Amino acid sequence: MMKYLQKLGKSLMLPVACLPICGILMGIGYALCPATMIAGREMSGFLNLLGFFLVKAGGALIDNMALLFVIGVGVGMADDHDGTAGLAALASWLMMTNLLSVGVVSTLMPSIVDDANKTLAFSAIANPFIGILSGIIGASCYNKFKSTKLPDWLSFFSGKRCVAIISGVVAIVVSAILLFVWPIVYGALLAVGNGIVSMGAVGAGIYAFLNRLLIPTGLHHALNNVFWFDTVGLGDLSHFWAGETSADVSWSLGMYMSGFFPCMMFGIPGAALAMIHTAKSNKKKVAIGLVASAAVCAFVCGVTEPFEFGFMFLAPVLYLIYALLYGIFTTITVLLGFRAGFSFSAGATDLLFSASLPAAANTWLIIPLGLAAFAVFYVVFRFAIVKFDLKTPGREDDDVEAEKKAVLSNSDFAEVASIILEGLGGKGNVKSLDNCITRLRLEINDYTLVDEKKIKSAGVAGVMRPSKTAVQVIVGTKVQFVADEMKKML
Repeated sequence: MMKYLQKLGKSLMLPVACLPICGILMGIGYALCPATMIAGREMSGFLNLLGFFLVKAGGALIDNMALLFVIGVGVGMADDHDGTAGLAALASWLMMTNLLSVGVVSTLMPSIVDDANKTLAFSAIANPFIGILSGIIGASCYNKFKSTKLPDWLSFFSGKRCVAIISGVVAIVVSAILLFVWPIVYGALLAVGNGIVSMGAVGAGIYAFLNRLLIPTGLHHALNNVFWFDTVGLGDLSHFWAGETSADVSWSLGMYMSGFFPCMMFGIPGAALAMIHTAKSNKKKVAIGLVASAAVCAFVCGVTEPFEFGFMFLAPVLYLIYALLYGIFTTITVLLGFRAGFSFSAGATDLLFSASLPAAANTWLIIPLGLAAFAVFYVVFRFAIVKFDLKTPGREDDDVEAEKKAVLSNSDFAEVASIILEGLGGKGNVKSLDNCITRLRLEINDYTLVDEKKIKSAGVAGVMRPSKTAVQVIVGTKVQFVADEMKKML
């Protein structure tokens, strides 16, 4: 399971790498045009319009992050990273988000219209969780059915052409399940939110913890609707930006937003520095490129997904610790009386513009709170990464790098392919053949026919047997030439 999560985490690296620059663009845009934060505000002048332009440019990807995950996970989780898997994942996404949209669901189940919570649940269906799920469906269907042979009269749809079709069918089944499960889970989280409202600063900490913990599923929106918006009579965000104070509401206004500022502005940079310091020496530049830009993004405008999705699946235990730190700091922040609000997220831009609102209080505390968050996040992350040998960015296994250095001892690729095929039990025992950067990946019928010594006699670097139906032959960077020869033989 852990290896599967790590593979999922690696597949998210490419789409996540697209996000930091977008967050920075949005931060600059909001700084130039604060009016963009509030719907309906008029904008005029070159700087305002430039700011608006940059916000929309950055938002183009941030707002469609789930779609990036669809393609990234689909292609990344596929055995040979074939684009067909990305297309299949996209088909799954379109199917699921359409079938589970409010319009379709309310037609299938008219009673949903009378339940505001259920309507709210399906209005938030286009989220990163559904994106990742669609990617997994597309990749799994590709890996399973890419070599499917159909009867002659359906032969056009054989092989890779059938993958997107099967993915769509699977998406329909999953949608039917989510039709009943999604509103139950969403409603349960709304109930949890209502239950912790009366718990004061501790409740705010529990909310912050659950908010971060649920980011991968998209279900954090359920809690956000309880605490930030006036769904159940609370609405910390909407009342804060309406210019009200705590005297106008029944709680300390801003308490459900304030704790995010020290964590996002300072805690994430501290955690990022810990990741850089613990990265392998040959991967530090890669780690810096990913997490440093994500840290800047979080500080400037509070866009945290580039950082969070960069490690949550590689090191899920560390992500749990990360969420706990949010809960602790939010409780402390509320008790100390620091109050600030955000209309977008808890970055420096929103802090600057919310500081002048009536409900803002003790905003100077962001300095000691921020320094404390930086130090605590750094120490905790560094200790956990080293103690448990967590695979954060820059600490991934070096298998691929080592295999790239493998040297094939026989330069006659046809002979190598012939020996490997003989060692596999002949072409009748081979169901499918693919290759990645350094390995031949084969599916076989009968594992007892495989002769590893025979395969190794071809001069390859090694043989792996992940399961009874799978064999992987480590060839090195010349694997494509061997694969081409073997495909001719098959």
